[in-house]
Amino acid sequence: MTHHFRRRALAGLALVAALGLSACTGETGTSAAGSDGAQPAPPGPAKIAVQPAAGAKEVSPGEPVQVTVTDGTLERVTLTNPDGKQVAGQPAPDNRSWTTTEPLGYGKTYTWGGTAVGTDGSKTPVGGAFTTVTPKRQQHGQLNVGDGQTYGIAMPISLTFPDQKVTDKAAVERALTVETNPKTEGSWAWLENDTAVHWRPKEYWQPNTEVKVTAKLYGVKLANGVYGKDNVSASFKIGRSQIVKGNTQTHRMQVIRDGQQVADYPVSYGLDSDPGRVTKSGTHVVMSKHDTYFMNNARYDYENFKVNWAVRISNNGEFTHAAPWSVGDQGRRNVSHGCLNLSVENAKEYYDSALTGDPVEIEGSTQQLGPKDGAYHDWTYSWEQWRGMSALNS
Repeated sequence: MTHHFRRRALAGLALVAALGLSACTGETGTSAAGSDGAQPAPPGPAKIAVQPAAGAKEVSPGEPVQVTVTDGTLERVTLTNPDGKQVAGQPAPDNRSWTTTEPLGYGKTYTWGGTAVGTDGSKTPVGGAFTTVTPKRQQHGQLNVGDGQTYGIAMPISLTFPDQKVTDKAAVERALTVETNPKTEGSWAWLENDTAVHWRPKEYWQPNTEVKVTAKLYGVKLANGVYGKDNVSASFKIGRSQIVKGNTQTHRMQVIRDGQQVADYPVSYGLDSDPGRVTKSGTHVVMSKHDTYFMNNARYDYENFKVNWAVRISNNGEFTHAAPWSVGDQGRRNVSHGCLNLSVENAKEYYDSALTGDPVEIEGSTQQLGPKDGAYHDWTYSWEQWRGMSALNS
């Protein structure tokens, strides 16, 4: 082999080695077409989309309202009401979208304005208009809890729409939030012929839980032609644990506070032999307290009958209250019209200790508490039954 041929052969091997090395390390290189092999899009005008769509009618003020742009950025955006006032809004950090930050009004036409700049530098106008719905009626929602209040461990959250059956239940539930500290598992359920939705935890609340409920109802469709009038919210706290355990057969009522029994009262419950007077078994919930209350029951021929230290535990006429006339029966036999009769001293002591939302668990009677007994029968349902009564779980 000549020196000239040998030099040419060595040069060829070096070239092959160099090419092989390049192939092994080629993933660090870049292509003019991009890492996925696609050619970059050529510069062009901005593409604008508005929500609601231009020309839309009967728009709910609760729906999202925004402008988005592709192949460009937003330079300026305005949304103007019929009076010429601009609606407040906020652009995204990348200026590719703009969203309203204040609610719209009912029955108004809103007009878009502004410009977007395309990747080619050209300007495209933002335009179009839409009209919000004019409700036949606007409906308030009423919460049963109040700011700064403290409730018992069985307290349900109730949002009621007076005299209005809700047909768009899922839309309403999506507008509701319950924030808790510590975190608490719970669910909404529709009750009272769909005129109210309740939230309760899976188990009794943990003592000292902090709760905030928010109902963003404004603009939400409740039923045909009926929309939410305003938003409502409340922040409250759960207090100590207090559970009443009553038995109609032993004629006793124990009070368990933070796991310790603190009282054991003799009681006279509803007369067992009269179905209209039986105190019902089941988990009742303290609904209200009255130092003086006037009882009425036309069926049993009494009207404005005054009692003291009354604690309502259901909507079917069941209370704990002072009954000095039945002290001889308390702890021995049931003679009341469904209430839990206590001595004056015991009724006052329990009254002073009770919080709205405390559970009162009664057993031993021939009838069970249920839906026909009105509000706050939430704990008569199993957790599976309760979750199934949510529009978002069913």
